[in-house]
Amino acid sequence: MQHFTITDSQQLDAFCDRLASASVIGFDTEFVSEDTYRPQLCLIQVATESEQAVIDPIALPEVDRFWQQLADGDHETVVHAGREELNFALTATDRRPARLFDTQIAAALVSTEYPAGYGSLISKFLGQKPSKGETRTDWRRRPLSPAQIHYALEDVRHLLPLRNEIKTRLEKRNRLGWLADEMASWQDEVEAARLRQRWRRVSGIAGLSARSLAIVRELWQWREQQAENRNSPPRRVLRDDLIVEIGKRKTADESRILAVRGMERAALRKAAPELAASVQRALDLPNDQCPHKIHRDLPSQLNVLGQFLSPALNSICRSAQVATSLVGTATDVRELIAFRLGFDGAETESRPALAVGWRAELVGNLIDDLLTGKKSIRIDDPCSDHPLVFDDVSSAE
Repeated sequence: MQHFTITDSQQLDAFCDRLASASVIGFDTEFVSEDTYRPQLCLIQVATESEQAVIDPIALPEVDRFWQQLADGDHETVVHAGREELNFALTATDRRPARLFDTQIAAALVSTEYPAGYGSLISKFLGQKPSKGETRTDWRRRPLSPAQIHYALEDVRHLLPLRNEIKTRLEKRNRLGWLADEMASWQDEVEAARLRQRWRRVSGIAGLSARSLAIVRELWQWREQQAENRNSPPRRVLRDDLIVEIGKRKTADESRILAVRGMERAALRKAAPELAASVQRALDLPNDQCPHKIHRDLPSQLNVLGQFLSPALNSICRSAQVATSLVGTATDVRELIAFRLGFDGAETESRPALAVGWRAELVGNLIDDLLTGKKSIRIDDPCSDHPLVFDDVSSAE
């Protein structure tokens, strides 16, 4: 199939004009994330049913026309593990690509592996093996060699045939609706994550007091702003362990902040007044505005029920050829049990994941029947891949 590299705006406009008539567009990206606040987009690989192209964002003044074209029209957009691809689209246009189909998510609805690598899915669904190489390429450097272009195109060369095969299997099992729901909720989550303050992901905050957590939150917010202003990875501005140690000390005294081992860098010493001000804001907060540890006061029998019913989740998923890791976890099972039985401390603001949509259809409703005694679990053939059987209680009697 014909392929070419796009390095000027005229080429990009002509290509996007052709994309307007495509019924399906697959794309992937190459980016570098270790040196900047947000990943630096270095290459966009695109495949339609008639052509393949590599768009060079480094050579072009801008590539917004491509992202706009992805959002427009009635085509289906195909990606694999496309979180960063979706983020690039949202950053450029604040719009989602039209009718997004992620092969990694789709494959998990007709097979037991998730998250599955691109090569693994090509082998499993197409019986082919993509070529490898150039795995440590610095995609920022120019010019790109023919080998690098070939390697980049491998990420989209099989993308549309893979989508076709997975979609056929979804249709046979009447699961296209499942995929539509999952893609919608997944994109909602990606968009929400762009706005969410993820300070609770700072490593080492377990066990900190509410006041120390307030300090961590303030320092995290300062770090994020500095990192964005400098276009630098946040941990290069201030490491997690330093944030936690300052939080533990609960002091806005600059000399004590700078006494923390690891604060010797000139940039941090210069930032001491700002760090102290951040700490002071946290110290001045009323107690009821300090964050608290997330915990649930649930009865001990919930763990017993969870341990008993969690294997049911795996058995149901394996029997249905759906990836358990996409459907839910043991925690999701416990949350469903707590919700259904009305345990004090259970989350009530939103329904548990296993009680909603296709997950409820596949797993949640069955667990409900087990909890209410409408169904029972027994071992049928211990040597079988699916040894557990779920019987109606009336028929079992």
